[in-house]
Amino acid sequence: MSIVSHQGRGVRGTRAHRSAGFTATLMAVLVAVTFTGILRATGANAAASGSVNVLYAGSLFDLMQQQLGPAFHKATGYTIIGYPGASTALASQIRGGTEIGDLFISASPAVNATLHGTANGNWVSSYDEFGTSQLVLGYNPRSKFAELLTTQPWYNVVDRKGFLLGRTSPAIDPKGVLAVKALTGVAMSHDLPALANLAASPSNVFAETSLVGELQAGQLDAGFFYAVEASAANLKTVPLTSTNLAARFTIAILKNAPHRAAARAFLKFLLGPSGLKILKANGITPFVR
Repeated sequence: MSIVSHQGRGVRGTRAHRSAGFTATLMAVLVAVTFTGILRATGANAAASGSVNVLYAGSLFDLMQQQLGPAFHKATGYTIIGYPGASTALASQIRGGTEIGDLFISASPAVNATLHGTANGNWVSSYDEFGTSQLVLGYNPRSKFAELLTTQPWYNVVDRKGFLLGRTSPAIDPKGVLAVKALTGVAMSHDLPALANLAASPSNVFAETSLVGELQAGQLDAGFFYAVEASAANLKTVPLTSTNLAARFTIAILKNAPHRAAARAFLKFLLGPSGLKILKANGITPFVR
């Protein structure tokens, strides 16, 4: 605090000036403290804390871990605790009470039907579709079939002797369903019964969360993936010509969500400009809302 003294002013004037300056400073401090308290009380100047449990399609593993999770935490203060898996299998675990979460992200709207209604426990009352991602064929660039895959239609290569084609199980994963559709559809349209045999074979069926690793480790020549997971894992891909199949991702807040405020915050983030920007940059075409 600065006190200005002028010649000719008595002691009383100096004391009065000091008193006025002190009062002004005290008032300023009180106002600042009160304003800060109001900001804290309203949450306007403080990040949230805590976690949100998200059960999500395993095809989004890298995207959730590397981009959506960190961006959401930076924007809100909440931390995502993720449980990846095959969408249909996760829904079964939710119905059975073996998995408890705040949010469920599926790769197919049809899976939500298994959680809707009294007979299914009313776990999902509504959901939002937020984007689609094309089914593609990811391949190992070190495979002896790599050059053929880049120069010929995929369906003329995957049935060759020694070719190892990976996919997920159609019984528990929507991507496995689409892989079977791709194989059987092209088998019929191009008269390639060998592809139908591949679709029916129980070999080279892997968990959704391990299929990328199997391909990268050289255990497979190629596999069926969504563009979003291929992009996040930097996989080489070729389009599945003669097909047009894709995931349709949905998100829903589950019944009795333990962290409902955090769940709503993630829903808002994912469907907002920041979340949609991340999706669009990583192989998901957001739906126009």
